[in-house]
Amino acid sequence: MQVNRYTKGLVLTFLFLSQATIVAAECRAKSDEKTIPLLALYTSEGCSSCPPADQWMSAIQQPKNTLSLLAFHVDYWDYIGWKDPFSRAEYSDRQRQIATFGGAGFVYTPQFVLNGRDFKGWNNRRLNSAINTTQQLPSRANLSLDVATETDGSMTLKASAEVVRPADGKKADVFVALYENGLVSHVQAGENIGRQLKHDYVVRQLFGAYPMKDLNPFNKSFTLNPSWKNKVAGAVIFLQDRANGEIIQSLTLDFCHE
Repeated sequence: MQVNRYTKGLVLTFLFLSQATIVAAECRAKSDEKTIPLLALYTSEGCSSCPPADQWMSAIQQPKNTLSLLAFHVDYWDYIGWKDPFSRAEYSDRQRQIATFGGAGFVYTPQFVLNGRDFKGWNNRRLNSAINTTQQLPSRANLSLDVATETDGSMTLKASAEVVRPADGKKADVFVALYENGLVSHVQAGENIGRQLKHDYVVRQLFGAYPMKDLNPFNKSFTLNPSWKNKVAGAVIFLQDRANGEIIQSLTLDFCHE
């Protein structure tokens, strides 16, 4: 079949638009030479002292390439009358493991943990100082996140990690957390009865631990339910030292919306 110049122009334009559409449906993030700290909050809707901590985390104004944020809702306060809809036993277990790393014999809420260490007396000044200090450290791992929306409405999340030092490759675990923002609960029982609570960076799914294998790159794809497409949400990948709980590197990606 002969193709004239007009037809060729249509074909090229169609290909260009198709490629542009594909790119627009993708989101990517990649770490650089700086270390990005991870601030994790352990909280519960059954805890009367937790709402101020939730509010402080929601109000943090830091670029995603300087700080990663995650809120883990624990389940050990559920027994007092209100079951936190975002709580999971695995998040409580994770907090207990962090307490063990730090030599503590107990857990509490609200607790902030910065790079695997208890972060007491949380405020903006101390946080900014900690971020600046951490960012002076050269990156020990290269991380990337890539999200693409498929034609069937599902989302594919690709995560990769590569350590810089052989020693880290022998003791690092990879975790990928999916978080959601703008969550609201009307508490009907327990210590916060009658309150409307708002949450951001709430961990809805946690994948891992995936052990690194020496200097071999880690690559894994996750197929996400189409419902994630309509959420104000994102993903965090982080490397954790399984021997002491230290966070080696982290990276955040907010999901894009067409």
